[in-house]
Amino acid sequence: MKTGIEILTIIGAYLLGSVPFGYIFTKKMIGINIREYGSGNTGSTNVRRYAGKKAAIFTQLCDMLKGLLPIAIIFFLQNKNICSFDDFFIYSVALASIVGHNFSIFLKFKGGKGVNTTLGATLLLSPFSVFAAVVVYFIVKWSSKYVSLGSVCLGVTLTVTDLIIHKTSILSYYLLTCTFFILMMHIPNIKRLMDGTESRVK
Repeated sequence: MKTGIEILTIIGAYLLGSVPFGYIFTKKMIGINIREYGSGNTGSTNVRRYAGKKAAIFTQLCDMLKGLLPIAIIFFLQNKNICSFDDFFIYSVALASIVGHNFSIFLKFKGGKGVNTTLGATLLLSPFSVFAAVVVYFIVKWSSKYVSLGSVCLGVTLTVTDLIIHKTSILSYYLLTCTFFILMMHIPNIKRLMDGTESRVK
């Protein structure tokens, strides 16, 4: 029975992660299909470029909540002694929301690059790693004017920070997987950075 509930929870986290808020907000607010503009991603960076700051903020917050809510509910149930879950299940739920965002079932398995959803999913699991990663992101972004470079450094910082302050654990493997996803989704950006053709923040 518990195994069935856990499988349904993971599926639910994936479906929540799959909700394409960037696509929804741009469609409702300015009537465009964000997948047909820029990088074609539904994340807040692409939304900001073509739909403006307001749509981007809404997208960013909702994409973070997609990752945060499933983990927050699990933590609440555990703290109230309603249910208990092992670590592997908790990290599987977090990853399911990230995979849902990156490969949305509602967008033919396309989506965003997962940075905001990763931050939301990881906030309660490793708050200091998230804090350090966000600080590095803003420093790199402001100094280089490259959002993508900041995102790549954010992804690497998540894992490096954990390895510095903790011993290797299942959390380390979860964060390493998050880093892998962020780097994988940014491969086109990394290539453009190396070629000198990546767009800078205006």
